[in-house]
Amino acid sequence: MIEDGDRVAVGVSGGKDSLLLLYALSLYRRFSKTKYELRAFTLSMGEPFDTSGIARLCAQLDVPYTVKKTDIFQVLFDIRKEKNPCSLCAKMRRGALNDLCREYGCNKLALGHHRDDVLETLVLSLLHEGRIHTFHPKTYLDRTGITVIRPMVYLPEKHVIHMQKALDLPVVKNPCPADGSTEREEAKALLDELCKKYPNARELMLSALRNTAQYGLWDKP
Repeated sequence: MIEDGDRVAVGVSGGKDSLLLLYALSLYRRFSKTKYELRAFTLSMGEPFDTSGIARLCAQLDVPYTVKKTDIFQVLFDIRKEKNPCSLCAKMRRGALNDLCREYGCNKLALGHHRDDVLETLVLSLLHEGRIHTFHPKTYLDRTGITVIRPMVYLPEKHVIHMQKALDLPVVKNPCPADGSTEREEAKALLDELCKKYPNARELMLSALRNTAQYGLWDKP
C-alpha cells in the first residue's frame, strides 16, 4: 500500500481506529525499508471538538498535524436536517480530506477502517441498496490523483479496542448527535446476532470478499 517517496496523510477523526492507524504508521516508519512521509489531518465539523490530545500525540510521534474547520455539521443537521447522515457525511469528509491532501502535496490518504467496518458496509449495501458492495483496501481516485488506503481492513475491531486501551490513545468523544442510533449501528447489531449462531461468520464473510477479488468486488491489499 505504501511505496518509497509516498507522502501519506492519515485522516484522524479522534476515534480509536484512526488514532491506532496513526500510531501504527508512525511506528512502521521507523523500521520499514520503504521511506515515506507522514502527516495527520483532522476535520473540525463545526461543533465543539477538543483536538489538544491528538495534537500532543502527533508531537510525540513527530508527525505534522493540521486541523481544518468545516461547516459539515451545520449542513447535515441545521440545513438538510438529515435523519441518516452517515453516507453524506462520509462523502463530505472524504472531499475535504482530499482537498487537504492536494493542498499539502500528499499522494495517499490512509483511513482507519477495520474488518468490522468492511462487513457492516457490505450488510448496509445489501439491505438498503440491493447490491454487493463495500469499500476497497486500496482505491485510486483518478479525478484527484490521490490513492486511498485502508491498512487495517483485516484487523477485527476487538483488537483495535484492546490496543487503544493498552497504548492509552487520546480518544475524543464523538460529538455527532446521531452517534449510536444510525443504520450502521443496526448493521453491527445484526452481525452480532448472526455471530451468536455462527461464531466465525465475520471471518467467513471477509474470506468470501477476498475470494471475489477476481470479479473486482474486493482488492488484494
